[in-house]
Amino acid sequence: MLLAVIEAEEGALTAASAGAVARAHALAGEMDVPVAAVAFAAAGDLSTDLAKHGVSTAYVLEHELLGEYSPERWGEALAALIRQVEPGGVLAAASHRGNELMAQAAARTGLPLATNCLAVATGDPWTLTRQRVGGVLLENAELRAPVKLVTLAPGGAEVVPPDPVDGEVELRRFEPPLDEGMAHTALVERTAGGESGVTLATARVVVSGGRGVGSAEGFAVLEELAGLVGGAVGCSRVATNNGWRPHSNQVGLTGTKIAPDLYIACGISGATQHWVGCMDAKTILAINTDDQAPMVTRAAYAVIGDVQEVLPAVIEEIKRRAGAG
Repeated sequence: MLLAVIEAEEGALTAASAGAVARAHALAGEMDVPVAAVAFAAAGDLSTDLAKHGVSTAYVLEHELLGEYSPERWGEALAALIRQVEPGGVLAAASHRGNELMAQAAARTGLPLATNCLAVATGDPWTLTRQRVGGVLLENAELRAPVKLVTLAPGGAEVVPPDPVDGEVELRRFEPPLDEGMAHTALVERTAGGESGVTLATARVVVSGGRGVGSAEGFAVLEELAGLVGGAVGCSRVATNNGWRPHSNQVGLTGTKIAPDLYIACGISGATQHWVGCMDAKTILAINTDDQAPMVTRAAYAVIGDVQEVLPAVIEEIKRRAGAG
């Protein structure tokens, strides 16, 4: 059996988790074994969404100590399930939570963990292609273990989504033995996200700004464009350092790695640390006054001009077409 650890937002699998489930099905087909999802009760009832992604069985980890996310408690719960089920492998999305949770489980079971994998092939051993140094370096590796633990980076090989499951998903409740005295990280504050509900990591379109935006107020036009296309607003490290945007908006090696369908880089030079955060985007459009900026030379499309002049024209055209359509 292969286990796929899932994350959810607003009652549905995240795009990254849906991809991990699809990759798990592809690998399970090579091994001729079934796939089961792993969810925490705090994620809510995902039966309908799991069925859409071809999952017929899901282990639901339940315990009074597993309410709010805690890497230590959730990691020990996952480790307990691994000891109980003894799967051939466990896969998860290489998100911040996915990498953290799998690292906790690996440390608690004494198993090796391969993170940020773009390609995985089963066999003895499993062969992997991993992203290192934020994606600047690709590493070919082998994974030998009784239970293989792997996190999957965005931008890997496309896989065919599994067929939906007819009927109800079998939910197997599992209560891990947890000690209330366990030292753990606790959530002390929660900050509400944007009203659209679209996050930087999951948005299909990201409109990002850098030094060329000019000021915090200059991001208003980026927010308007993102709102029109159902996207999220990001930024470079310069914008964060200048106090124009919060760190949660930062795209890059020290921020969030993203893989949207379209990345619109506004006034961003494209330093290496930023590039590794957005290079998995399917299409990149750069808007910059410097036609030799690294982001311009790497982008699929580029507009040479001032962001504050180009974007209002784009917004006006989108509105005109929406009105005409």
